Amino acid sequence: MDSNLSIGTRVKHPVYGNGIILDNAMEKAYCIVFKNHGEKFIEKGYEELEIIELAPTADNRISVADFEKVLLKTLRKWSDVTELVKIGDKWKGGTMIFQPSNKELKPKELPMETFFHKIIMIRDRLRVLEQQINSHKGLSPEDKINFQQYITRSYGSLTTFNVLFKNQEEGFKGEGSKD
Repeated sequence: MDSNLSIGTRVKHPVYGNGIILDNAMEKAYCIVFKNHGEKFIEKGYEELEIIELAPTADNRISVADFEKVLLKTLRKWSDVTELVKIGDKWKGGTMIFQPSNKELKPKELPMETFFHKIIMIRDRLRVLEQQINSHKGLSPEDKINFQQYITRSYGSLTTFNVLFKNQEEGFKGEGSKD
């Protein structure tokens, strides 16, 4: 095990699971944050610590803001926990009305918050599907790429609903977006 891993390096511990190195300045240990176990100090040179993805070296250190983005992206990728996403203020308390073309039929009303929650559930389930595809040992890299393209297109189809998000960066991104 390399005893000089960079901050932001993704690792896997046999007991604590996946984590990210927060601090490597100590002489004998790394400070690593694990999703379900918080911060732990792991001895440098610990043989069972597996490197998942190396971060840039000290010459190319990342800012705290960049690290937070990496951490959020990693937690989203490896977690099936639903994050708190807020609906835009103008939609709070609103109602969606589904009006059949036959005026004799009663329209269906749905609170905007309920509809928005269902959109978020779709997004979260796509993320879990993406994670399961990426970690599936029976799929070839080509199959993974093909499935990933379908998921990306699905995200793209859902960009119409980005108008509902309070923070636009939490919305859907399709093939044409960066990230």
